[in-house]
Amino acid sequence: MDVVKDILTKIKAYQTIIIHRHQRPDPDAIGSQAGLAEILRMSFPDKNIYQVGGPVEGLEFLAEMDEVSDEMYQNALVIVTDTANSPRISDDRYNLGAELIKIDHHPNDDPYGDLVWVNPKASSCSEIIADFHHLNQEELTMNNNAARLLYAGIIGDTGRFLYPATTPHTLEVAAELMTYDFNAAALNRELEQIPMSVAKLAGYVYQNINVDEYGAAFVILPQSLLNDYGIVDSETAAIVPLPGVIDEVLAWGIFVEQPEGYYRVRLRSKGPVINELAKKHHGGGHPLASGANAKSQDEIDDIYSELQQLCKEYKK
Repeated sequence: MDVVKDILTKIKAYQTIIIHRHQRPDPDAIGSQAGLAEILRMSFPDKNIYQVGGPVEGLEFLAEMDEVSDEMYQNALVIVTDTANSPRISDDRYNLGAELIKIDHHPNDDPYGDLVWVNPKASSCSEIIADFHHLNQEELTMNNNAARLLYAGIIGDTGRFLYPATTPHTLEVAAELMTYDFNAAALNRELEQIPMSVAKLAGYVYQNINVDEYGAAFVILPQSLLNDYGIVDSETAAIVPLPGVIDEVLAWGIFVEQPEGYYRVRLRSKGPVINELAKKHHGGGHPLASGANAKSQDEIDDIYSELQQLCKEYKK
């Protein structure tokens, strides 16, 4: 692939490389970003490699971010992983570098950057970074921590290989990563564990979810409820997959009220394509896993009505 060769050529050409990812990071954002940084540090020990983007919101056990000054972006190569749209890039200094590379697995609706490598068929951006290493094995070096990070990213975005994005190639990549020296079982447990407060919120979700005759489901989590449980928005990610285990549920939305008053919308599906719906409401994502925003109860009602229609048409 020419783009893979071009990316490696750019990496070789720069002394300083700064790697970004998306806001509110998940394991794939951290895994692809820090995993790539680890590979580049091992492969080019004389280069200055940084991973940036602010707080990692409970994923400190995977990696932490570096502090860089504005001046460090001068004559630097910037790489952004796992971020479909430029407004979602964490730390807007990403555009201060000399050149910008986008590596992602979401639909390429916002093809920002001087070089773009997007593979929507990949399970995760971490899988793409693992492929990048594999395609350049003679010049790039994997280490145990890079393998651990990339494995965590794949596990996170495939739901431990449950989601349809998991392919035979995904399993091959994961198997290769597991040949490195890290405890995959312990990592899985760490990714899976939730605090008691979130476990209690899970009970609330199951008690209060609404499901219509076509399998369209929703639950609203008001800010007052989150305050009662002592939970912040980033911790609600753990409850997003829960409605999927209910056999009557085909697609669902979880509406999380933010301190500012609007609602963060997490959409998931077992079949109906939902990312076009998300785009209509200031969001986007994958066909079966997307995010959006709702400014009011009226917009929540609109999103749920559209979700109902998608489920109805899917079942015809």
